[in-house]
Amino acid sequence: MGTPWGHGMRAYLLRRLAQLVPVAIGVTLVAFILTRLTGDPAVVLLPPEATVADRAVFRAAYGLDRPLPVQYLLYLANLLHGDFGTSFGYGEPALRVVLNRFPATFELSVAAMILVVIVGIPAGLLSASWRGTVLDRIARGGILLGQSIATFWLGLMLILIFAVRLRLFPPSGWEGMSSLVLPAVTLALYLTALVARLTRSGMLEVLSADFLRTARAKGVRESTVLWRHAFSNALLPVVTVLGIQFGSLLAGAVVTETVFSWPGVGSLVVDALSRRDYPVIQAAVLVFALTYALINLTVDLLYAYLDPRIRYR
Repeated sequence: MGTPWGHGMRAYLLRRLAQLVPVAIGVTLVAFILTRLTGDPAVVLLPPEATVADRAVFRAAYGLDRPLPVQYLLYLANLLHGDFGTSFGYGEPALRVVLNRFPATFELSVAAMILVVIVGIPAGLLSASWRGTVLDRIARGGILLGQSIATFWLGLMLILIFAVRLRLFPPSGWEGMSSLVLPAVTLALYLTALVARLTRSGMLEVLSADFLRTARAKGVRESTVLWRHAFSNALLPVVTVLGIQFGSLLAGAVVTETVFSWPGVGSLVVDALSRRDYPVIQAAVLVFALTYALINLTVDLLYAYLDPRIRYR
């Protein structure tokens, strides 16, 4: 188990970290261009009675009166010093505004991922173990339903049923841990169905392998065959999806946070888009992109422990 973490692993880790540099530059360029296409913040943020001179002063104060290539180069130069710019709407450093909201988004994503793991993986295991039975058909129906329901519609229905009619959970915002339930379920449903489907298909593929038939022929208990041999071999693709999708949960919680007025980065980005708050949008996109890349790197490194056959050269 220790051999994968030798010279080959260190070289692989350094190479992947070096790859983050062009990724970050590409993300900043795309975010910079797209934000400029959303409109002029001087028109949106200043009152209607503001004069042409007032708008010119605003643009000059934030460097928006310079040519776009100059703005981008200055933006990159400031990034090297940890300066993501000042939020137009909050008057604070944009990175601070984003990081203040990040814990709420991370908390929601972790809660959703816990639901995915404790529901999706067991559902896939049971469906594969009882293939062709009523339980399997119910599980497959649930998987199909979970991957078909629109997130915003599910969130609205959960609010209507469990918050408005039954009054079991708060409908929006943060009012304690109970506020996590509805948005976490909404965010987790699609990924739960996806993980259940992958777990089922992976288990079915492994269960038909020759080495499992050999283990059964030697008298190994069925529970040992399922958990120690079959599940461990079917786990790699599931771990891959969980790692990638956790990054997607962080970056893709915009709809869920908007529906439930969750005080996270997703709702912040929606508000920043309406304000044309370029620095906040760019900071949020870059933070999400780097977080996503680091999570993927962590998953890759976990492979060496999950499967000793994997070596990084």
